[in-house]
Amino acid sequence: MGVDSAREPAGDCLAKANEEAVECTDCPFCRISRGELPAQVVYSDEAALAFLDAHPQAPWHVLVIPRQHVEGLDRLEEATAAGRPGKDGSGQQAQQTAGHLLWVAARVARQLGLDEKGYRLVINTGPQAGQTIRHLHLHVLGGRAMRWPPG
Repeated sequence: MGVDSAREPAGDCLAKANEEAVECTDCPFCRISRGELPAQVVYSDEAALAFLDAHPQAPWHVLVIPRQHVEGLDRLEEATAAGRPGKDGSGQQAQQTAGHLLWVAARVARQLGLDEKGYRLVINTGPQAGQTIRHLHLHVLGGRAMRWPPG
């Protein structure tokens, strides 16, 4: 199965998570995070995972995901507040998650030596943007000159 090109449905994990704390069982990125599907991991911590894309679009193509199932950037605040009583709706947890994912992406880029010549970060949100797996992920692309506009 291709990592980012898979069209396997992620199910309605966010709706389930809003009702009660449950794990998303059918999302391929959740399954990679739990070690149920293989991936070439380049970074891992308690909140995020970075691994090589199975269908790279550049010499280096790494995906950075939150371990918690978040369907997309447009659902980040909702997902990070789910099951966390006492949150004031300020979006603080969403900001921390987004910041951590960006930090991981920059760390991975440095680790791979991409920071010297440059790299691109991409977040596709929704079907028209090309998001094929409904789990928030950042693409770290590098190792070649990028063109503009990208799409």
